Amino acid sequence: MMLGGLLIDAALGWPDRLYARIGHPVTWLGRAVSAAERRLNRGTRARRMAAGAVVCAGVVALAAVPAALVQAALPGGWIGVTLGAILAWPLIAARSLHDHVAAVARPLMAGDTGGARAAVAMIVGRDPAQLDTAGMGRAAIESLAENASDGVVAPVFWGAVAGLPGIAAYKAINTLDSMIGHRNDRFEAFGKVSARLDDVANWVPARLTGLLFSLASGRPRACLSVMRRDAPAHRSPNAGWPEAAMAAALIIRLSGPRIYGDRVADEPWLNGTAGDPVPSDMDRALALYRCAMALGALVLALWALALL
Repeated sequence: MMLGGLLIDAALGWPDRLYARIGHPVTWLGRAVSAAERRLNRGTRARRMAAGAVVCAGVVALAAVPAALVQAALPGGWIGVTLGAILAWPLIAARSLHDHVAAVARPLMAGDTGGARAAVAMIVGRDPAQLDTAGMGRAAIESLAENASDGVVAPVFWGAVAGLPGIAAYKAINTLDSMIGHRNDRFEAFGKVSARLDDVANWVPARLTGLLFSLASGRPRACLSVMRRDAPAHRSPNAGWPEAAMAAALIIRLSGPRIYGDRVADEPWLNGTAGDPVPSDMDRALALYRCAMALGALVLALWALALL
């Protein structure tokens, strides 16, 4: 089912016409999270943390329980597998991620820094006006590496482990983290449980993504060495693994100091002895991403064959 969902998404993405007509499951979950946050994120820190935990459990159940009921109702055989693949399809973001990063790569390689800044603003939280060409390249490549885990490998992994309830629960957890799992005055307490649960859910997939990048690079020993050395110093317990592997595979440096609004985050470098990315590295990053995801699909196919 997950292999089928991945292949459908790689071929079609989530069409704009379909999005305009019915939206997307993640936006449906997002509306539920926003409504709950507006009502419940108030009071003392302890009260907000408890309310956030209840919201986290409720939203995950809201996604996973209907998915479990649907999966139980699917017919057996290839008909059920095909229907399950169609239902898993919108919860995998392989094509969307590729297209968003390619939208940065095209103007950057053409020397259109204004167009590249507008595109990079769609995928990262840092201030694009503060980014030079190398900064935009780093931001887009880091987003590609991190979201390869969050948007592709993790949902497919949890779907392969636990079926439609697994992939639905993961997307709920990831949506909660992206919306309320922030370290600021408004969300630090309310989103704490969601953020920690997202860390747990992504622990294995992040390292698997780094391994896929390493194997797809053709220089796995160097990539694995950089991952082991640099990833633990990253601000995130998970994002550093695919980002470090991507940096080593392309022989560039990633992460490092960056600006969020009026705050400078003095982050350590990943593969810091290498140089900054140049525009052509964007194409190399996208090629590595396609190769790594194809390798992941091959692993899924072999897993499926072993279960027949």
